[in-house]
Amino acid sequence: MGFARLFRSRWAAVFWSAGILWTAYDVADTAPAPAPEAASPNATAPQTAAGEPATQDATGSGFDMHDLQILANAG
Repeated sequence: MGFARLFRSRWAAVFWSAGILWTAYDVADTAPAPAPEAASPNATAPQTAAGEPATQDATGSGFDMHDLQILANAG
């Protein structure tokens, strides 16, 4: 259907534009969540039971040797 023919009918144009808006709403609704903010440099780092700083990745999540072994064996 060409655009000239589409806009000859008011109802066809309304339904066409409603479809465009519905598509835009669906696409915007599935946008990824924003990344979490990094901790400020003055924040206290979590510590282990021995009082040492806990290991963290770039997102601030903790990890241990088991996680590193999984990554080493994945390739």
